[in-house]
Amino acid sequence: MIQIPPLELIKKYDRPGPRYTSYPTAPEWTEAFGAQAYEEHLARADAQGGPVSIYVHLPFCREMCRFCGCNVIATHDRTRPDGYLDVLEKEVALVAARLPHRREVTQLHWGGGTPTFLDLKQLQRCHDILTKHFHVPKEAEQSIEVDPAITSRAQVELLARLGFNRISMGVQDFEPRVQQAVGRIQTEKETADLVQAARDNGFEGVNLDLIYGLPFQTLDSWRHTLERILAIHPDRMAVFGYAHVPWAKPHQKLLPVSELPTTEQRVQLFLTAAETFGNAGYRQIGLDHFALESDELARAQDEGYLTRNFQGYTTRHADETVAFGMTSISDVGGCYAQNAHRLKDWGDLVEAGKLPVQKGTVQTADDVLRRFTINRVMCLFRLDLREIAEKFGAEARQTIEASLQTGVKELQADGLVTFDGDLLSVTPLGRLLVRNVAMLFDAYLPKHAGQKTTFSRTV
Repeated sequence: MIQIPPLELIKKYDRPGPRYTSYPTAPEWTEAFGAQAYEEHLARADAQGGPVSIYVHLPFCREMCRFCGCNVIATHDRTRPDGYLDVLEKEVALVAARLPHRREVTQLHWGGGTPTFLDLKQLQRCHDILTKHFHVPKEAEQSIEVDPAITSRAQVELLARLGFNRISMGVQDFEPRVQQAVGRIQTEKETADLVQAARDNGFEGVNLDLIYGLPFQTLDSWRHTLERILAIHPDRMAVFGYAHVPWAKPHQKLLPVSELPTTEQRVQLFLTAAETFGNAGYRQIGLDHFALESDELARAQDEGYLTRNFQGYTTRHADETVAFGMTSISDVGGCYAQNAHRLKDWGDLVEAGKLPVQKGTVQTADDVLRRFTINRVMCLFRLDLREIAEKFGAEARQTIEASLQTGVKELQADGLVTFDGDLLSVTPLGRLLVRNVAMLFDAYLPKHAGQKTTFSRTV
């Protein structure tokens, strides 16, 4: 196990920083990018050809979890999704009409919210809306996020019939006191039963999500949760650090802030998870995922084709990700395009026959280079400058070398990386702070210096 770093080192690197699900990151996106710009980039993407990834945002939840950082609608009205699907159907048609030559899907992901807030009829309808316009072959990866406390075996059976083959279940923590504090009550039995239902119905991959850094978490209670997770034996785990951003998510103010673990305790919690899962045959994948050595994520990491997008770490890369639903983000034709955040705004735009884009950005050539560089660090824990030169040219290598010069010696001295002039490798200690390593290549960060509310903290 990695020894817990000295407190001075933790404090040194505990600073605001992006998670790099995109580059440029969201603070660089503007409302100057709108529907017309998105339409132009869809046309560019259509001309290039190839399969696409699809993301669908289904925002409904029965309750608002106090740790949540997503854009959700908390309601007990199970008819609410009907109107949402009416709008979604029109949005899918609007976008598909602009992608006449790109209808093959390699990856489909439903996120939320809680997609299984939808009943059987609504789930079927949502899938039918997509397959009316896009071809989702049997070998495509179809994944969905669910809450075991509200998801039934019948829903799992339907999802399997629809072709879903991966399922991700939020757990967070099994400790009752922690669950009470965050407003997410879920028993171990509910989780284990739903995992078994997924396996019984042929799901190829089961992922459980945990969160460290929540109120009342202790090392002992966390170890107990980890042991119970291993007893369920998922294929993958995600171990996210709780991001306390009450300026962006006011409901987080309901948490007992005085009971949040300290930065040093957060590090202990994550390293304990890494050691526990490592001893059980799981490998750390990127920033916060763990997978069995036999999993395709592990193979992809070894062979250098693991990548990361808004759906998470994946091996099913498509050049374009088309996203549907309020607040969803498309990555298409060299741009990021985000839909309207408010349900009414999204609905009004679609009903008017307009693409419901609220903001976005166009990626420059430098953005594409740095995005690739950051992705390599975040996915593979290494960066080969020879690969940069081969893929982007000698001048691009010089650009990345210039970024390295600004901080690589300090990272080396602190034990986060090694660098031999060609190959940058992230050490086991550096994996804990891989966001800090990736920040080395972010050309936009200097303008955010001193702004405490732009990003969550890196530790």
